[in-house]
Amino acid sequence: MPENHIVVLSTAPDQKSAENIAAALVEQRLAACVNLLPGVTSIYRWKDEVKREPECLLLIKTSADRFEALRQRLRELHPYELPEIIALAIGAGDPDYLAWLTESTRPR
Repeated sequence: MPENHIVVLSTAPDQKSAENIAAALVEQRLAACVNLLPGVTSIYRWKDEVKREPECLLLIKTSADRFEALRQRLRELHPYELPEIIALAIGAGDPDYLAWLTESTRPR
């Protein structure tokens, strides 16, 4: 069962943007749950310049088969030109939680 579940990482410029993205993904059944971690500082290279920005990290739990739809919707919702969208496989988890995750992301 775990091979069908992923956590997608993304960042947003602020709490409001992150909340809007999270709500849309959950409402559209593209994610079962999104945790928001405000207060993240990101240091990165963008257009040949090193940047340092406050951001909010999104931990998006979903089914692997929903990734492509989630990725496309995240690109549409996101204020960044190139948003972070990284999927990590869930290697193991509580079977009941993973069953809930599957059910929560099943299209209606």
